[in-house]
Amino acid sequence: MGILEDIGIKRYSDVKGYIQEDKKMSEEKIIAKTYDPNQVEDRIYKEWMDKGYFRGEVDRNKKPFCIVIPPPNITGELHMGHALDNALQDTLIRWRRMQGYSALWVPGTDHASIATEAKIVEAMAKEGITKNDIGREGFLERAWEWKEKYGGRITDQLKKLGSSLDWSRERFTMDEGCSHAVTEVFIRLFKDGLIYQGDRIINWCPACKTALSDAEVEHQEQQGFFWHILYPIKDSHEKLTIATTRPETMLGDTAVAVHPDDERYRHLIGKTIILPLMNKEIPIIADEYVDREMGTGAVKITPAHDPNDFEVGMRHGLQNIRVMDDGGVMNENAGEYRGLDRYQARERIIEELKTQGLLAKTENHTHNIGHCYRCDTVVEPIISKQWFVKMEPLAEPAIEAVRDGRVQFVPQRFSKIYYNWMENIRDWCISRQLWWGHRIPAYYCKGCNATVVAKEMPDSCEKCGSTEFKQDEDVLDTWFSSALWPFSVLGWPEQTEELEYFYPTSVLVTGYDIIFFWVARMIFSGLKHMGEIPFPDVFIHGMVKDSQGRWMSKSLGNGIDPLEIIAEYGTDALRFSLLTGNSPGNDMRFYYERVEAARNFANKIWNASRFILMNLDDWTATKPNSENMALPDRWIVSRYNRLVGEVTENLDRYELGIAVSKLYDFIWSEFCDWYIELVKPRLYGEDRAEKESALFTLTYVLSNALKLLHPFMPFITEEIWQHLPHDGESIMISPWPEYNEEEVDPDAEDRMEAVMDAIRSIRNIRAEMDVPPSRKAQIIIIPSPDYKEVFENGEVYFQKLAYASRVTLIKDEKEIPENSVSAVSQKGQLFMPLEDLIDFRKEIERLNQEKENLDKEIARAGGKLSNEKFVERAPAHIVEEEREKLNKYHDMREKVVERIEHLNKIKN
Repeated sequence: MGILEDIGIKRYSDVKGYIQEDKKMSEEKIIAKTYDPNQVEDRIYKEWMDKGYFRGEVDRNKKPFCIVIPPPNITGELHMGHALDNALQDTLIRWRRMQGYSALWVPGTDHASIATEAKIVEAMAKEGITKNDIGREGFLERAWEWKEKYGGRITDQLKKLGSSLDWSRERFTMDEGCSHAVTEVFIRLFKDGLIYQGDRIINWCPACKTALSDAEVEHQEQQGFFWHILYPIKDSHEKLTIATTRPETMLGDTAVAVHPDDERYRHLIGKTIILPLMNKEIPIIADEYVDREMGTGAVKITPAHDPNDFEVGMRHGLQNIRVMDDGGVMNENAGEYRGLDRYQARERIIEELKTQGLLAKTENHTHNIGHCYRCDTVVEPIISKQWFVKMEPLAEPAIEAVRDGRVQFVPQRFSKIYYNWMENIRDWCISRQLWWGHRIPAYYCKGCNATVVAKEMPDSCEKCGSTEFKQDEDVLDTWFSSALWPFSVLGWPEQTEELEYFYPTSVLVTGYDIIFFWVARMIFSGLKHMGEIPFPDVFIHGMVKDSQGRWMSKSLGNGIDPLEIIAEYGTDALRFSLLTGNSPGNDMRFYYERVEAARNFANKIWNASRFILMNLDDWTATKPNSENMALPDRWIVSRYNRLVGEVTENLDRYELGIAVSKLYDFIWSEFCDWYIELVKPRLYGEDRAEKESALFTLTYVLSNALKLLHPFMPFITEEIWQHLPHDGESIMISPWPEYNEEEVDPDAEDRMEAVMDAIRSIRNIRAEMDVPPSRKAQIIIIPSPDYKEVFENGEVYFQKLAYASRVTLIKDEKEIPENSVSAVSQKGQLFMPLEDLIDFRKEIERLNQEKENLDKEIARAGGKLSNEKFVERAPAHIVEEEREKLNKYHDMREKVVERIEHLNKIKN
């Protein structure tokens, strides 16, 4: 394969609008002088949509590549986490699409039970309406209206990001198909004995008034107290000291427990203790659950308000006494504390214990307290009748799927979080006391209380014949439907063609914060219902934080709206800035400077492309003979081919940050700063063959570099590519470049690097000496033996890029003029006569004048500061400014004097 075949050019004159730089340009026929994303992005996205480029079809002649989007909540708005997540997914899907895969990226949104219901209730409260005022059906009507009004907002925002999602397949977790899948799974798990209903200790949010799974509880370290309470033993002067962090729950104590082998309390086992404040007798029991080394070795047992106590209570047949209602308010079982909020009750109880002399001591205590992941309210463990999924039979095969490598985390270290969660998992509480969501398909017979789980309400009860049923009021945990996402969106439980072709999906891209919320549940659900993993790779990314490393939040006021960034800088700049330096699994900080740098990169590409387009005229694209190609052409084609191999390999490894950095370095430095500058003399020269070779290489490398960049920066690459000679309708469906070993030329790279290193060394010397580009200087080179020809043929490059008046090659240092400056490059020694770089007389005159001006400024500032009235009366910041100026002038004068002395020494 040669370089011509990759772009299939016939005549560049066939493409309108390319004229030489020195001709007048028609603004209608050439790309604009500056790139304006606002004039490009919406237009291009609409064209992609209209032409159906995002469609993922079943094509047996292609390999499938499928990603399902982590469905954003319908209540949500696009934040930087969404922007990063979708930029990563879109990069992968665009890359695979260009590689010839049948690429499908499925869009969709999540109904988000708790969050959405809270939003609607909040909106209703402003109208003075409650849920009970309008009833369940009325509330659900409002909820669907809310979904229609706000659900499309996040979709529109995803489009602004350039996401190439197949919008014809957009799904919603409560649409008809997904709802059918949810009901089917519930019934199957119930029939398999994996879903059951029972009284258990669950996490309860008093604000949302619903149960939460363990994954929905966020633990925060807080300062609290250990209250040491004295429990009197009946018919004894002895008291047991019990420590608790939640004294309000003591009202529901039904026992005190000690370890059976604890010598201190063995004599008390079986006796009765008096529950303080309630004056109720409760037993002292022995249970190995008690840690003898913790506290006093005696613990209160409150089965209705603590999961461990519940298990102890089950073993000993203790009563479950719940002392709080669903809102966290003390109930009728709390005696005189009924009606008090749990924290008000806590204060009153502590005061009463002090009064009765039953509070032994209070000590500070730091502990982790569970909070609702939605509203941040402190969660209350309570006993409640709920629906549960039995997790152990589901977790075991899901753990094995990761252990044996069928599912791999990228980075691998995140499998530890997965194992830790799955190996210690408790049964999953799936019922929620809400109205918005998938209503549990369980029906209760009004005649005999029999429970029937079915797709629809039964006609009659098989046990008693009654025809009256009532459906369970609760809805399912949002994550129950999300767990089915990889196969429900492809049509399951129907055996659709899409399901057979695209499942398992190819990769899941998500943040590390929902590994146990979502990733684990998708894995065990896929294995249970499809008999196969849902995806082989889990690509984990970190969180986007602010420039100080803080979480972005409303409370801190540091949130950044991606749409505002897009409006100012463009989508490509935002995407590029988020992907640059991104490392799998690691958090990243958001810097505006990085977005500005990305915009500058876009402008660099635009300007370079515009220059190339302006130089294309009536020119026939003839493949240059590789033996006759100039050294820079061979070099850039070789470097480009290495780039193709490396970027493709990086994408295979999900190293998107490394890939985009390599593209940046190649395009900015090697192609724009070096190659374009190296070929300019040939473009403006008279040799037609050399010009055509340069134009061919420029266009070939630019066109294909744009293809490599397209998944990362889709809009600007499409706009430029459409102006270049090309085959096909769009860059996004053009073939991905392939590495061609025949075009890798190590010799050309080595020789070109020798020239470039020499030019860099000369530039450094000139910069250190502050020599302007307009001042030309002779360059004298003692080349290494194998590089004499390289430097002989490179004179034009030194003239263009190192401002050489001429280049002279010599054999040894005897021929070097006196007073020459020198530098050592990789393949030779470099010298420049000092007199070529500096006009000693004029420079010394200029420096003396500068010294004289500085002396005047020093005298002026010094005079001001020695004036006591100025120092006393002038504002403090003005006085400080003068001091800073004086110090600066002294520093500048010192450097000028040093420079004068240095020049005089060289001159003499």
